[in-house]
Amino acid sequence: MEWPAPESIGPGRPDGLAGVNGELAQLVAAAADLCRKPLRHAVLLTSQPGDPDCCLNLEVRNSQGERLPEHDLELEIFRSGSDANASLHLTLAWRHRDTLPMLWQGHHPVWMDVSGLRCERPFEGAELEALARRLRALLEGGR
Repeated sequence: MEWPAPESIGPGRPDGLAGVNGELAQLVAAAADLCRKPLRHAVLLTSQPGDPDCCLNLEVRNSQGERLPEHDLELEIFRSGSDANASLHLTLAWRHRDTLPMLWQGHHPVWMDVSGLRCERPFEGAELEALARRLRALLEGGR
């Protein structure tokens, strides 16, 4: 899959959203807006051309349009397994809160602390699990 430059999938550039990448950005932003109300999300592509995984940053604003970087997320979308049976996986992590665990979503959610060990869901984790489930269902539905 070919990835556009990060600035082409950013806030204030709806005309720059085109093709599969634009549709993905809109799908991710809409799912995040729904699962993390009342926050609003812009999606920025961080993957480079040729990367096997799709990496996105979700930048957050409140309803008045003020940036809330403490709520920003990193999303990675990738397939794991043999080509014929590769299943979709997602990871979600807070961009600016390194002490919080990361969510790995395959068939089930798994929270991992900074050392990579399984841990309990953090206080704010329910909305991320809902977002990961929704994205996985939407993306697998198009398979």
